[in-house]
Amino acid sequence: MMYLVLFVLHDPERINEIMTAWDEAGVSGITVLASAGLGRLHQKAALRDDFPLIPYLSDLFDHEEVLNRTLFTIVKDEDMVNKVVAATQSIVGDLNQPNTGMLVVLPVLQAYGLDRQNDLPINPG
Repeated sequence: MMYLVLFVLHDPERINEIMTAWDEAGVSGITVLASAGLGRLHQKAALRDDFPLIPYLSDLFDHEEVLNRTLFTIVKDEDMVNKVVAATQSIVGDLNQPNTGMLVVLPVLQAYGLDRQNDLPINPG
């Protein structure tokens, strides 16, 4: 069975370290999205909607946007899941501690167009 691994990285400055660790663990593809949780949205520290149409440079520095990074990948088995979790925790520390991130693993029943190189089955059936 294949698995979807979703990781919300709390510290976006560590994104390159995480991607390198996942790559070294054997992950064949990673997608990264900027994301914001409800807490940051309530603090108005995430997505900005108050930029003027033509901002001054000082407008960009008056308020810092703080976005998480959400990484996801599909891996072929539980062994690879364990490698990804270990690689992640080697960078951010114990995920049960605050301000590290949130990692979720979900089973994938069907997937299409994942790997054109035959590393993963396109439709595992």
